Order: sequence, then C-alpha cells, then structure tokens
Amino acid sequence: MNEPLPVTVPAAPGNPDYFSQAPQIARVLYTQEEISVRVKELGRQITADYAEVGRDLVVFGILKGVLPFLADLLRSIDLPLQSDVMTIAGYKPRFGEEPARRLPGVVRITKDLDISVSGRHVLIVEDMIDTGLTLNFIAKMVRMRQPASLAIATLFNREANRLAWNLPVRYSGFDAPDDFLVGYGLDYREQFRNLPYVGVLKKEVYAL
Repeated sequence: MNEPLPVTVPAAPGNPDYFSQAPQIARVLYTQEEISVRVKELGRQITADYAEVGRDLVVFGILKGVLPFLADLLRSIDLPLQSDVMTIAGYKPRFGEEPARRLPGVVRITKDLDISVSGRHVLIVEDMIDTGLTLNFIAKMVRMRQPASLAIATLFNREANRLAWNLPVRYSGFDAPDDFLVGYGLDYREQFRNLPYVGVLKKEVYAL
C-alpha cells in the first residue's frame, strides 16, 4: 500500500509565503487566482457562443480529474443547460495477452451519460488533453449518437505530445508544458487533486 504523500499547501494569496515551495512541488505553474480568472473567461465565451441554442446545450466531463474545472466552468456559464459525467477505464489485457497488443486510446465506459445527446449541442469538458487518443475515442462515440454539434473545452492543452489532431477543441485555458502537473484535479497516485493551484511535481517524487 502506498503511504499518502504529505502535502504542504501555500498560504493564501497576499501572504509573502504564498509561493513557498511545498515539499513535493518544484514550482507553482498557475495560481488559484489565475485559474479562476481564466475559467470565468471561458465561461463567458461559451455563454456567448451558445446563446442561441436555447435549452439544447449538454455539458459533460470525464471523471475524475475534471471535477474542479467542470464545477467552476458550469457556474461560469450563464445559460440553461444540462450537465452530466462519464467515467472510463482502460481495457486490461486478457489472461495470457501481452500488454503490447492493447490499442492505445481504446477505453471502456464504466459510467455512461444519463442524458440523451441526440440532436443537441454537446460540450465535452476535460482537465488536460495530452496525446488526445482517449478523447478522440470518446468524441467518435458521441458523434455516433448524432448530436447537433460537438465541441471540447479543456483547461490544459499539451500539444507537444498530440497524436490525435482532429479533435474539435474550441476552448483552451492554458498551454501545458511537458512536466508532471498536479493540483486543481490533476493527481499523482490520487494525491494533490485538492490543491487550489497547479504546480509542477518534483521528478524525484514520481521517479521512485
């Protein structure tokens, strides 16, 4: 069993020690205030873009790292809408099957949407897009349900590792460097999700 990693959260903004390094955090990449401002900007943009669709907007996130971003984004969208969540898991190799035979980006849905998206405008919310393979698989599945439109909103966009380039990414919060990021939903072994900021995890933590 992995022992929980101790986390020291910086003091509140305005305190001189706010940017003191937590034991496992190399540096703060985006502060709580910067994230809040950007999420509200995305919410205003989405509000303007979907103002004419009435009650046909469906916003759903892919658990579980997206939870903080999804909750804050929903509160920033000034429109009638329906929201939902989906949970996924990677396919595990069958007994005797080599892991190399697994198809990258292929997942199984462990909790599907409870809301029909047929004929409706769908916005998928993600915390981070990296290679994009998993999200591409989900987008193809949603398109099979014949939505009126499909778009993606992500808080962090890491194009350096992108393998799927046909994703309908309409809203992007921040560029993500090729570092191990934690906080605001992003985790390492289920730790750090509750940090109010996003930081770069020290290499010695995840290289153990």
